[in-house]
Amino acid sequence: MSFAGFPQGKHRLFSLPAAFITELLPQIDDLAELQVTLFCFYGIQQREGRFRYLRYEDFLGSDPLMQALQAAAPDVPAEQILETALNAACERGSILRATVESLDLIMERETLYFINAAPGRSAVEQIARGEWSIGDGAKPVEIMPERPTIYRLYEENIGPLTPMIADTLKDAELEYSTRWIEDAIRLAVENNARSWKFIQAVLERWKQEGKTHEVAQEPAERGGRRFVNGQYADFIEY
Repeated sequence: MSFAGFPQGKHRLFSLPAAFITELLPQIDDLAELQVTLFCFYGIQQREGRFRYLRYEDFLGSDPLMQALQAAAPDVPAEQILETALNAACERGSILRATVESLDLIMERETLYFINAAPGRSAVEQIARGEWSIGDGAKPVEIMPERPTIYRLYEENIGPLTPMIADTLKDAELEYSTRWIEDAIRLAVENNARSWKFIQAVLERWKQEGKTHEVAQEPAERGGRRFVNGQYADFIEY
């Protein structure tokens, strides 16, 4: 049986990294493993969101994939070939997998498959830390958005992360909770007081007086000077 060629017109496409051809392809010596790995790249790119994955049922439910696996080894059940190929791809490291336990009776146990790229590695690490929840439909597992570190939060909102600032933040983590530091950085942004001096003063006040959940008031302009009302006004220099 020969291939008649792709029909004329616009086609749906999916992408492969160059390293797939230059680094991974020379390592794969099994046709079924190659078929499963290619399908994983294709299938995941049909999903939405930052953390995209496939389930075992997604592989099993693909008629083109299962037909291709069966054609590669007609005397072996296609599902057995699939399991062997998935195990081989995971052992090679081209595909990552993570298993989540049941939170209720809806789902007893679910194995998820990811491409071994930065988003996939991050998702697997977050699952290992328990940072996921029950979803629904075709996406039964929701992976929580990754929280930025205080270093990245500072650099993105306050200023350059110099070695001195990095050491200061490291020391602050030993004295205050990460959540407090994150909240103090956000407070500095809300008050347009982007400096470590302001952040540190807020942390010290919270430590002395207790942290409240008050929302910082928006800064106002008076005569070309910036004024901040509320308990943090005395931390801001003009």
